[in-house]
Amino acid sequence: MITKAHQADVRCARQFKLSPGSIVVLDRAYIDYNLLADWSRAGVFWVTRTKTNLELIGSTKRELPQNRNILADQLVRRSIELTSRQRFPVPLRRVIVWDEQNQRQISLLTNILDFGATTIAGIYKERWKIELFFKTLKQNLKIKTFVGTTENALRIQIWTALLALLILKWLHFLSRANWSLSNLAAMLRLNLFTYRDLTAWLNNPNETPPLIPPPEQFLLLLAPLGQLTS
Repeated sequence: MITKAHQADVRCARQFKLSPGSIVVLDRAYIDYNLLADWSRAGVFWVTRTKTNLELIGSTKRELPQNRNILADQLVRRSIELTSRQRFPVPLRRVIVWDEQNQRQISLLTNILDFGATTIAGIYKERWKIELFFKTLKQNLKIKTFVGTTENALRIQIWTALLALLILKWLHFLSRANWSLSNLAAMLRLNLFTYRDLTAWLNNPNETPPLIPPPEQFLLLLAPLGQLTS
């Protein structure tokens, strides 16, 4: 969905029609408790991070899994007030996870009550793959600005970037050389106009490139002007 830059992302989320049983994983920028309540009424499940100003008290503790990075698993008994002054339609659950890599706590909020706390944490962790995907696009394909600003131009450039990344991933899969995707993209960019076998180069990028074959130019014999006849 392509919109103006000043439009909030959460407004776009309201336009998606989700099937009952779907699981939505969203960042804090998309939190709208009325929207989450509407999804809950429609049978849609969701997992998100809690905002820092959200106070959840009067909760019931649940049993924690052993030898996992789960610090707390609580069933929230006090409903969250909505802008319409209605109470939240379903019980909510807070799962606090310890992020060992960044040495921090991550507080998650969800309406999924049947899954284990480790599964809830794993569902939210999957969302980071989206962040890594766009980070890979920006770093390896040097996408900083759009050439065109119409919707058709934007779609063409986005699809072109996706196709280019797909080709890079496939070449990285085929290569037996131990190099990163970013190095492959950089070296491939430098060798775009080099005459060499691509498969051999993928497996041995440091090999001396072969000599460029001489151009084959056919002679164009023109008859003298005096021999031209009408």
